[in-house]
Amino acid sequence: MVIIMNKKQKKMLLRIIITAALMVLLAVLPIDGRVKTALYLVPYLVIGYDILRKAALGIIHGQVFDENFLMAVATVGAIGIGEMVEGVAVMLFYQIGELFQSYAVGKSRKNITALMDIRPDYANIEQDGELVQVDPDEVETGTVIVVKPGEKLPIDGVITEGETTLNTSALTGESVPREAKEGDEVISGCVNLSGLIKVRTTKEFGESTVSKILDLVENSSMKKSRSENFITRFAKVYTPAVCLAAVLLAVLPPLVQMLLGGGADWLVWFTRALTFLVISCPCALVISIPLSFFGGIGGASARGILVKGSNYLEALASAGIVVFDKTGTMTKGVFEVTKISPVGVSEETLLRYAAHAESYSTHPIAESLRRAYGKNIDMALVSDVEEISGHGVTATIDGKTVAAGNRRLMERMNIACAESDGIGTEVHLALDGEYIGRILIADVLKPTAAEAVRALKANGVRKTVMLTGDAKKVAEAIASELSADEVKSELLPGDKVDEVERLLAQTGKKEKLVFVGDGINDAPVLSRADVGIAMGALGSDAAIEAADVVLMDDDPSKIALAMRIARKTLRIVYENIVFALAVKAACLVLGALGVANMWWAIFADVGVMVLAVLNATRALAVSNR
Repeated sequence: MVIIMNKKQKKMLLRIIITAALMVLLAVLPIDGRVKTALYLVPYLVIGYDILRKAALGIIHGQVFDENFLMAVATVGAIGIGEMVEGVAVMLFYQIGELFQSYAVGKSRKNITALMDIRPDYANIEQDGELVQVDPDEVETGTVIVVKPGEKLPIDGVITEGETTLNTSALTGESVPREAKEGDEVISGCVNLSGLIKVRTTKEFGESTVSKILDLVENSSMKKSRSENFITRFAKVYTPAVCLAAVLLAVLPPLVQMLLGGGADWLVWFTRALTFLVISCPCALVISIPLSFFGGIGGASARGILVKGSNYLEALASAGIVVFDKTGTMTKGVFEVTKISPVGVSEETLLRYAAHAESYSTHPIAESLRRAYGKNIDMALVSDVEEISGHGVTATIDGKTVAAGNRRLMERMNIACAESDGIGTEVHLALDGEYIGRILIADVLKPTAAEAVRALKANGVRKTVMLTGDAKKVAEAIASELSADEVKSELLPGDKVDEVERLLAQTGKKEKLVFVGDGINDAPVLSRADVGIAMGALGSDAAIEAADVVLMDDDPSKIALAMRIARKTLRIVYENIVFALAVKAACLVLGALGVANMWWAIFADVGVMVLAVLNATRALAVSNR
């Protein structure tokens, strides 16, 4: 494994090596007395000058009680009583721990840094027949930009010329490329893999997808979890408390000895107080807790799951009820032909008449029929088109009268039609007054939808609920396919909020309610739930702004993955809290009793910090399991 360090880390490593070499040299040289004591100041200052400087600045600015102050007092005190080796060793191992922490933090930032690489450096625009690179911030809405193969799309827009394949992995975490052609909407952050395309921008860079995502991730650390806030408050009280305890430990026992008529062992108790200070340093807690959450957020982002803050990650770990919208969340949100039932004609003939009859309509059902037909429509064959509101359409196609619509249209024309045998919208067709069949059109489930619900239950979710504005029959059929525990249909947006309020009243004391929606029509519900998860539709504005968590590739199976990431991250946090406090408490007692010496103190401080940070970095790997 190759370890890559930045300039600051390399400098610290050099100082550690020099200090260690000097200590070995001083240990073997035949020098004693004050000269040796003075020489030990050299490695001490080499390794600890920055800690002493930070401690002094903290005192000047009134921020006294931090780990730099504790280390400075403890090591200077140790040197003052002649424990030169221990004093330098404490500072050396503390800096080794700091170097390790710095490297671990850098490693945990790797996924976030990779995400930041989606920010484009420039945009190409044509000027006087030549391509000129400009800052994306300077490109106005409506400008046509040129994106060459291998370049990032700098701004959201619509392709006006060319076709290509786009790599969306930086946004979704998935490696499957996406085909794009003239007329398709494209978003910033994708990489153009093949053809040269021209894109008319629809937003300014500051409002584009890539800009919003970067802002979301950069500000995620601002929203701290209860665990992080607890540790911050704990450290503010804990550090001055242990400093006061160390002073009392150094002063009270000798005074009691004097009052009892014995000899006051000032040096012994002062040494114990210094050991107590080194042990008490709260580095493990202060560093490892936010590092654990940062690792969890970074690991999630690598899989296309954007979490807006560690507070939402913590809440997600306690999810007991998951409520989800139907259209666009568990279903594709696009009508598709699911069944063709011809009577006396072929399937292709039935589709041909249906597609031609609906050739002038912009209705989603008409679009699905034309898409299923898959061939060019000869508009010259179509005439006398009449749309009958609430019923369907009639038209003359190649000299024949075609009627296409619902059952009411067939009844109106006195044409007997087959009974419904499926879930969805049926288009019945008649040719010159004779019934020729029906086509079933439905909003189909996403491939991973049923698996997503099963995974939620396997992850301990107590109840799954589907809310939709669709008809009861359709809603119940979809809910049955998903194995949802409860379904509510024919709801308006306000009704969904009422249902979420009802379910919130059913949650346990430590249980959270999660709502999953498409982020466009579900903003009121997303904001009302404990955690709102939006299907990002490759970065829709409404999704990013309304939700606490955004699934960039619209895959519902990632809801359970997000919960697993959250739960393992929180488990790591609790492990670090319990481990650090238990070891600290035991060593503090042993230090006060004189059982633990300065070397024990080094383990209690640096050793615990290194182990806690090592444990925290496990959060990075959660997303791969």
